[in-house]
Amino acid sequence: MGFVGFPVLIIGIILVLYLLNSIKILREYERAVIFRLGRALPEPKGPGLFLVFRPLDQMVRISLRQEVMEVPPQDVITRDNVTIKVNAVVTLRVIDPTLAVVKVANYAYQTSQFAQTTLRSVLGEVEPFGVKVQSVEVKQVDLPEQMLRAMAKQAEAAREARSKIIHAEGEFNAAQKLVEAAHLLATEPLTMQLRYLQTLTEIGVEKNTTIVFPLPVDILSLMRDGLPRIATAPAQIETKQP
Repeated sequence: MGFVGFPVLIIGIILVLYLLNSIKILREYERAVIFRLGRALPEPKGPGLFLVFRPLDQMVRISLRQEVMEVPPQDVITRDNVTIKVNAVVTLRVIDPTLAVVKVANYAYQTSQFAQTTLRSVLGEVEPFGVKVQSVEVKQVDLPEQMLRAMAKQAEAAREARSKIIHAEGEFNAAQKLVEAAHLLATEPLTMQLRYLQTLTEIGVEKNTTIVFPLPVDILSLMRDGLPRIATAPAQIETKQP
């Protein structure tokens, strides 16, 4: 009786150890694809506790968290036929663990290669191997040296054109103000004299030996008109003598 009970005890201990070893626990973001006798079960296991009966069952653990991969620099031709190097970042997430394990050997590498060939066109597509590309963001754009020089020249030309426009607008506004001031001074001749006195006051503030004497424009006009008359007056007198 004792001899029979010992093997049973051994078998019981082995079964208990086998069951304990078959217990698997997955986190909330993990799923397990179970292959039973080489065939994948329809539904993945997890999260939580479940049993994996080896060697009949084989488990492949898959994470459902979002992953980020950097796409190496790619040569891209823009719409205006300019070749640039684009360095992008791809974010992806597994939505079907069974397809991600069965369809491809390495879904992360497969998605990275697919993103390198199409870049932004993969945005939002659900791949046939159960991976969804959530975003493709351009990380860095390297322009050719010739393109950089052309863009710098274009920006400089735009700045110069803008400065000329601003300068012309300022000259136009100043001319308008001068015309208005001239009309205002023409209505009140006394204001011109006051302006002369103000100019003398401003000059006198500085230490200089320059003396400025304001001469009204009317006097210059009288002198310009009167000198020819004075010059012709003696000739007229001589012609009148007998």
